[in-house]
Amino acid sequence: MLDTITAIATNNIGIGAINIIRISGEESFPIIQKIFSNPKIIDSPSHTIHYGYIKDQDQIIDEVLVTIMKSPKTYTKEDIVEINCHGGYAVTQKILELIITNGARLAEPGEFTKRAFLNGRINLLEAESVEDILESNTTTQRNLAINNLTGKTTKLITELREQIVGLLANIEVNIDYPEYTDELVITKQNIEPILTEINQKLTKIVNESQNGKLIKNGLKIAIVGKPNVGKSSLLNTLLEEEKAIVSNQSGTTRDIVEGTIIYKGILFQFLDTAGIRKTTDTIEQIGVKKSEQTMQNADITILVLNNNEPITNEEKQLLEKLQNQKHLIFINKTDLPTKIKIDENLKAIKGSTKTKEGIEELKEQIIREFKLNDIENKNLAYLTNTRQISLAKEAQKHLKHIIEENQKNVPVDILAIEIREVWEKLGKIIGEYYEEELIDNIFKRFCLGK
Repeated sequence: MLDTITAIATNNIGIGAINIIRISGEESFPIIQKIFSNPKIIDSPSHTIHYGYIKDQDQIIDEVLVTIMKSPKTYTKEDIVEINCHGGYAVTQKILELIITNGARLAEPGEFTKRAFLNGRINLLEAESVEDILESNTTTQRNLAINNLTGKTTKLITELREQIVGLLANIEVNIDYPEYTDELVITKQNIEPILTEINQKLTKIVNESQNGKLIKNGLKIAIVGKPNVGKSSLLNTLLEEEKAIVSNQSGTTRDIVEGTIIYKGILFQFLDTAGIRKTTDTIEQIGVKKSEQTMQNADITILVLNNNEPITNEEKQLLEKLQNQKHLIFINKTDLPTKIKIDENLKAIKGSTKTKEGIEELKEQIIREFKLNDIENKNLAYLTNTRQISLAKEAQKHLKHIIEENQKNVPVDILAIEIREVWEKLGKIIGEYYEEELIDNIFKRFCLGK
């Protein structure tokens, strides 16, 4: 934290017209003073831009614009300098080399954001949303990340923690200062509605944050079925491109073929799998095994059946396997005579990859399965990753146990110990409590210069 750090903050070095080199730390201003053509730049007001040259002694390296930002009103709450130079690889590397020679070190991935967190400018949830912004592929992903960065989700967690700490404070007063009769006496009866209200709010956060995870990661959708039912054709039709090889020969698809689309703000990742059947072909057997694994790991599976053929025993077995997970049935080739008969209770979407009948209905049904119809219009304030959601679920588990113990007349001073656990778990979501190793692991996923 005492080092002055530097990194190239832009991507595609050597391709763009401009690159930005960022410096943060106590030596930022002394370093720029040594290499900029105007050494009095550090006497200028904060958050100002200055035209001039980067020089290595008497040699001009590049014509640049230099921005100076004085602490604490900066991204890291330290002195920051940003150099806008030309985008060539050689010139950018030379300027970076000069900065390092004059006292900075190369920043680790995510170190600027890590300093922003450790210096108290942003909390951990907001810091993680910076990475989400950088990786967002859809408008919905971007909106979710922005809401997290600007504190909407933090507010939900903070308000919950304030309600818990208020309850804890009353319990502590009752225990330590029983003579203060003007304070509320905490009993089983009056603690129950407070705990119930907190549990309802936390349950809402956990349930809705499943949406956040879906928005961030997208939906993984496996397309399965026996050979030659039109799985690859369905993938190509959904993607509106020839991604998978289509052939009348059985077993053409031997490995997983992937493709993505954005539908109603949600990333759909389709996985076309090898046809599932009994086979003596060793390579095809590997493909079938991968198909079964993909089906198990998918958020939802589309089982493709052939309208022009009777249903087989293998397909009936597939239907049985899918009963305990989210799935849809798509009966393909409705442009051909109907020979298939399935249980009327099985809701199937009928269509044709040739005529594109039923394709929109299939996409709409995926949205309905996850209740994401109005997600673009919702106030997107959700937890978004496994770390955040697992902590919220742990807090929820503790809270459920507290409510059960309270109904068994366990003394409130005993309950207070576990109530504090809930408060601390929620605090870990926003980084009020953290382990150094965890912080290192979070920020090393960031790109260099962020």
